[in-house]
Amino acid sequence: MVIMYDDNRLLSVLFGEHDSNLSRIEKELGVSVSSRGNRVSIVGDSSSQLTAKAVLDDLYSQVLSGQDLNNIAVSGAIRTAEMMSISEKANNDPENYQYAIKTRRHTVFSRSPLQGSYIKAMNENELVFGLGPAGTGKTFLAVAMGVSLLLEGKVERIILSRPAVEAGERLGFLPGDIREKVDPYLRPLYDALYHMLPVDRVVRSLDSGEIEVAPLAFMRGRTLADSFIILDEAQNTTPMQMKMLLTRMGENSKMVVTGDLSQIDLPKGSSSGLKEVLSILDGMEGVEFIRFSDSDVLRHSLVTRIVKAYDARDREKSKSISKTSKLGEDRDA
Repeated sequence: MVIMYDDNRLLSVLFGEHDSNLSRIEKELGVSVSSRGNRVSIVGDSSSQLTAKAVLDDLYSQVLSGQDLNNIAVSGAIRTAEMMSISEKANNDPENYQYAIKTRRHTVFSRSPLQGSYIKAMNENELVFGLGPAGTGKTFLAVAMGVSLLLEGKVERIILSRPAVEAGERLGFLPGDIREKVDPYLRPLYDALYHMLPVDRVVRSLDSGEIEVAPLAFMRGRTLADSFIILDEAQNTTPMQMKMLLTRMGENSKMVVTGDLSQIDLPKGSSSGLKEVLSILDGMEGVEFIRFSDSDVLRHSLVTRIVKAYDARDREKSKSISKTSKLGEDRDA
């Protein structure tokens, strides 16, 4: 298969330093890629060739739009191409699954079909739940969406919330003011903010309340209007806390709740508010659940393998417990 690109000057960026991106594509897709001028040749079985072409086209379009191609971008392009069936690629315009969020410093692109669905859900619904393991982009994209809506004037503020301390949120025992007490727990949200906005804008917005850090323990009794609200690590909320936060929404507000049900740190015997809300709000108008899996992890490839290894261990442990229980029942019978 031969692909012709309009600007061969961009191919060095596409291929990566020392052709590192090409090597990654070749290794993961089982193809051989070579180039001459603006012609790129792909050798391999027909299915792998089409997948490799989709990856290269995706990355080339990102280069054209001025995006940096890091490991996450390459991982996302490979995973997107693998997940989209050949028939879907033939019948659908890429616009249908390639979504972007514009912020002051970066335009954030969806890196997988599910990320595209997540961005679409946040645009179209008042309440969205992003569920799944770390590294799937659920928190990062939520912050990007909040920043985008703030810059467009569609909301007046962003509110960041997270269960600060697993065993009861005893913030009074921590030194400093409210922000200083919860800063260590909200670090991932701050990191995302600094990626989207200049540092001085983030600092000014925090000082003015345009971006507010609101510990979950202190949200009771408020009505949050004209706001984009993000609740992170929601698996560590109790059912009462979850209900309390969901009922804080006011006029012209949106809320995104993110969490990983495999990482519940609540005291033994406590129920997770995130787990409970799945059945309570299932099918409700204006609410959408996006469920990511380990195949959507877009961090370092080693992280993907680690997540899969832990999931495999958990499945084996569940099977072992089931077998033990069955043996016990058989003996009792």
